[in-house]
Parts: sequence; C-alpha cells; structure tokens
Amino acid sequence: MRSKNVTAVPAEYFKSVNDELQGTVQEVTYKVGNYINLSRQFVTDRNIDGSEAGRETIVGDAILKKCNVYLPAGYDPTDTTVSYNVLYLLHGVGGDHDEWFSSNGKSDGRFIICNLLDHLIVNGDIDLLIVVFPNGRSAYDWTDTSFNTEGTNMLGFYYFDYELRYDLIPFIESNYKTSADITDTSYEGILYNRTHRAIAGLSMGGMQTLNLILGGYRHDSTRITGTESPWNNGLDKTVLAPGMIDLFAYVGTFSSAPTSSDGKTLGLSLASCIHNLHLLYTTCGDADGVANGSYIKSIDGLIHQSGNNLNHFYQILIKDGFHDFHVWNHGAFNFSRLIFKNYDDHVRSHVVSKTL
Repeated sequence: MRSKNVTAVPAEYFKSVNDELQGTVQEVTYKVGNYINLSRQFVTDRNIDGSEAGRETIVGDAILKKCNVYLPAGYDPTDTTVSYNVLYLLHGVGGDHDEWFSSNGKSDGRFIICNLLDHLIVNGDIDLLIVVFPNGRSAYDWTDTSFNTEGTNMLGFYYFDYELRYDLIPFIESNYKTSADITDTSYEGILYNRTHRAIAGLSMGGMQTLNLILGGYRHDSTRITGTESPWNNGLDKTVLAPGMIDLFAYVGTFSSAPTSSDGKTLGLSLASCIHNLHLLYTTCGDADGVANGSYIKSIDGLIHQSGNNLNHFYQILIKDGFHDFHVWNHGAFNFSRLIFKNYDDHVRSHVVSKTL
C-alpha cells in the first residue's frame, strides 16, 4: 500500500485505465418502507415512535427508489470466496444518484469518479470495494431535485437514515457479496460489520453524514416549525437524529451544507455512543462561499465534546477551493485511501489539520 498522507489527486487518476481493469456501474431498483409522504408524515414499517421521528408516524405502502452501484473489475457474483467492503457516496441538494457521475464529468469518455476508483484499486491504494450512490431523499417525491425548503423532497434529506438502515443497506447486503451482514445483530457481528462500511457525502450529503450518522438535528420548513431560520433559508432544526455509528466506523463530509449541526452537538452525540468512530474526514475549500462557515462551525469543539469516542479526525482545508468537484474529488480520493484500515482503538483523538 502507498503512503496514506493526504495529497492532491494525481493527474493520471482522472484518465481511464485499460478496459479490462475498469469497474462497472449498475442502476438498481429497491423497495423503501421508510419515507416522508405527501402529508409530511413519516411512513415506516418499523416500530418508530413519533417523538423520535419528530412527526407523526404511520403505516403505508412501500415505494420504489433507484441507486447506482459501482462494482470493481472482476466482480463475480458466483464467487463465494471473495467479499467486499462498501462505501456509500451521497450527493448534493440539487443532485440525485447520478450526480457523482454526470455533474462530475468525463475523461477519456468515462466518468471521472469511475476513473478515480479504478486507479485507486489498480495501483493498490485501496482494496477492492463496492461503492453505492443513493438518492438521499427519503420521500415519496424523491425524483424531485428542485430546491424548495417547504417541499417534502427537501424534508426527505433529513430522514434518509431510516431508509439507509432499514431499506438500502439490507438490500445491498442481501444482493451483493459484502463483508458486512446487517442481519447479524450480535455484539460481535456489529463490531465486525461496522468496520466494513463507510459513508461520505458532498454538500447536502455531507450534512447528512454529520447530522444523521454522527447524530445532529433534523430540519423542516419554518412554515411548519413556526420559528426563524438561523440561515435565512426557510429551514430550522427540529429533533436530534439517533445516529448510526453502530453501522459505520468511517465517516467523511465534503463541504457540508449550512444546516450541518455544530461541533458541540455532534461531539456530544458521539460521546454518548458505545462505539468509537475510527475516522472522521472533513474537508472544504477556503473560498467556498456556501459551506466554509458550516464547515468551521461543524468541527469547532467536536473533538473536545466527543470524549474518547473519536480516534482519527482529519480537517482538510483546500486552498482556493470552491463548492465544486475539485474539492469533492479530492475528498473522495483521500477518504477512500484512509477507510477500512485497522485503526487502533487505543489511539484517542489523533487530529490531522492541514491546508493543501
């Protein structure tokens, strides 16, 4: 393996590898039983109390959603001797499960994110892995990509954790050869499984990895909450999400959106967990007028509030970086190289703060 120092993406990694070394991408459909409906109720097939969800919970029919799945070259669904780690990459507020592909562009006629993943694998920077690109809106109108703070499509971003836990991860782990098995709920199984899943996101998806995975606030339209928006964007916080550190040991956030919770809140949620977060990787461009403030706010005080529950904490500021895929590709490249390592649980609060 190469050195795991955070670095710029090598120029050749944006180019395509030879055909036989290229991974493939599938668009797949799966059922979702946990989502926001037209009436802003939370439809669930689980025993979730309304006080936890922050709204009325009801029983309803499942909906169908789509996600993209990157499979490394040589993936053979019939080979039972090999299993794979899984990385979930989330999109931004105006994107969907195609954003990491279509908005990121192509090089040599191939999507740049695929070129990056192919090179990382071919050059031995990372082990073979599966990468899932979900649509982060857990709502009946999940195909609506408009920016409307009063919309149920926007509200769905703040309820994606239930879909992830109860719908998407079970689908992925029952249909692909994953190392993790969410059906194993033994203590030993949870400890093992969480080290074989990682999650990261850009902008709105970065907010989701902080608020929903670490345990920050859900948000709703101020028309519903009857309060003022601290960001003047029509959104305000409602209830704390329970977090998902029991499912993920590695979390990355790239240019996290303004509604990201503050570092004190996130650190306190981490401190209350029974599991350590092995890696938290945060990054943003110093010229990002959208997310630089929320990036700074989300890391301020986090390490001090998290107790002994955060092992490795990366704070990477990109010089002259904006709210774009230059920063996000840099994040995906370096985060991928740091995950699925045997981090020592006895190491406490190792902080790497760099400007590149």
